[in-house]
Amino acid sequence: METINGLYKAECVRTTIFHHGPYKTIADVEFATAGWVDWYNDRRLHGSLGMVSPDEYEAAYYAALSRESLPA
Repeated sequence: METINGLYKAECVRTTIFHHGPYKTIADVEFATAGWVDWYNDRRLHGSLGMVSPDEYEAAYYAALSRESLPA
């Protein structure tokens, strides 16, 4: 849990990638957090997945399953 908290702080809280300017309201924090979670879970390039996003990897995985199940 410490690792994910550290990543969140470094990538979302201490930068302006997921928000513009300082946080002024709780809604600002929630909006930036939602953007970071979306990026982290779906779009970031992941080294252990061959430098593709989790979405791309999952799509390729299910496409391969579909090809294997088709009769020859």
